[in-house]
Amino acid sequence: DAATARGVLVVNAPTSNIHSAAEHALALLLSTARQIPAADATLREHTWKRSSFSGTEIFGKTVGVVGLGRIGQLVAQRLAAFGAHVTAYDPYVSHARAAQLGIELLTLDELLGRADFISVHLPKTKETAGLIGTEALAKTKPGVIIVNAARGGLIDEQALADAITSGHVRGAGLDVFSTEPCTDSPLFELPQVVVTPHLGASTAEAQDRAGTDVAAS
Repeated sequence: DAATARGVLVVNAPTSNIHSAAEHALALLLSTARQIPAADATLREHTWKRSSFSGTEIFGKTVGVVGLGRIGQLVAQRLAAFGAHVTAYDPYVSHARAAQLGIELLTLDELLGRADFISVHLPKTKETAGLIGTEALAKTKPGVIIVNAARGGLIDEQALADAITSGHVRGAGLDVFSTEPCTDSPLFELPQVVVTPHLGASTAEAQDRAGTDVAAS
């Protein structure tokens, strides 16, 4: 309202980066599942530790997508192409709509207990902040891999670090953090964790689309 009162046009381009964000979430999931960064690091140290890196496949696994907005749907489609059984939690999506997408809609507790991989795609609100904390993590399937390329603060980072250290959670991939810029986190000390500095929208194509959308407005 203040901008409008001063004759300043405020424009949003919410769909410009959805493909980039979905692909980045998938990249984090694959990198964590196959321990690619850790394997890369050892080879750059001139050591060959092939037997140290045993990954896990997506094919045949159950994936839980938390939040079926634009990005969550794109992630679900891509994971289905890997041969995964895709489930989701979203209280604003009907079972009929989920069925159209080929997705099994679950409660959050059901998803936590069944998913081998969990990818979070929610906005940060009063209801979703800290949604994946100690209590939720305790309900997850042992050996789960968790990805958050949505918003920082949806996952309790200390609780996640504790769950990984205990061995209950196999690993995690995070692009977003409770406080940003983030240069210190208990997760940074864990080799089972892949982290990036909020790069979900950082592609040339996403930036071009954002500029085009803004100009068209």
